[in-house]
Amino acid sequence: MKIFLLGANGQVGWELQRSLAPLGAIMACNRHSGNLENLDDLSTLIRDYCPEIIVNAAAYTAVDNAESEPEKAYQINTKAVDFLAQEAKQLNAWFIHYSTDYVFDGDKKGVYLENDTPNPQSVYGQTKFAAEEAIKKSQCQHLIFRTAWVYSLRGANFVKTIIRLAKEREELKIVTDQIGAPTSAELIADVTALCLYKIAQNKNTLSNLIGLYHLTPEGETSWHGFAQFIIAELAGMGVEFRANFENIVPISTSEFPLPAKRPANSLLETKIICRTFNLKLPQWQFHAQRLLKELFSQQAI
Repeated sequence: MKIFLLGANGQVGWELQRSLAPLGAIMACNRHSGNLENLDDLSTLIRDYCPEIIVNAAAYTAVDNAESEPEKAYQINTKAVDFLAQEAKQLNAWFIHYSTDYVFDGDKKGVYLENDTPNPQSVYGQTKFAAEEAIKKSQCQHLIFRTAWVYSLRGANFVKTIIRLAKEREELKIVTDQIGAPTSAELIADVTALCLYKIAQNKNTLSNLIGLYHLTPEGETSWHGFAQFIIAELAGMGVEFRANFENIVPISTSEFPLPAKRPANSLLETKIICRTFNLKLPQWQFHAQRLLKELFSQQAI
């Protein structure tokens, strides 16, 4: 298979370069070589390569900045995605795309299902939901993975921020009234590869696989709980912090206002993806522990 990958240097894209490699030849593009703000050049690149699979791991993810840069967020998260879906349709290629818990308002009690009605409360969420709709409207063969609370060894994310702040400060104040399942980019990439392998092996039933799926690990925590987990795990390895476990103070969202509204509930039901692709998703702690051990072994803390 020929795979065209966008966002190759991001958290998920970097892991996808590894996980997709056994499936075929990959043209991996970063934000410069695959610029989502220059669709003419991107079209030439795609049509010259003529991929069987287009994987879009690129996005405008600066959630708060999107409130003041809605046009740029719309260009990258919606208009460019619509374009990529149309290109996939023209080439009869599969289009793989990643969406977000931000398409929901977060007010539901219990986990969100794939068919729950989206109600995004931020520019970021609105542009990501519009992209989902554009993909469906294009009628291309597609997999849309909604995920949440993404972290990895690469790039800026909550895990690295907590480690840095805990070394700088004696006390951390972390939001406790937002819940979700921290999701490793490694897990997202590996599940993507497994799903694409199943597609390659089941060409007679592909129409049954097209669709939108929730993709997060099992279990739940709050941002406060996740921060405590990070510090406790690393402290157990001998890492010293100025802020210890007891000095991670729970606060409410209202005490830490930000430009973009966050969903209070980011829990996504994953039964459909597990049943369709015969998967068993691990508890969220599994990949979090792996990442922290890797950081410790690299002496990157």
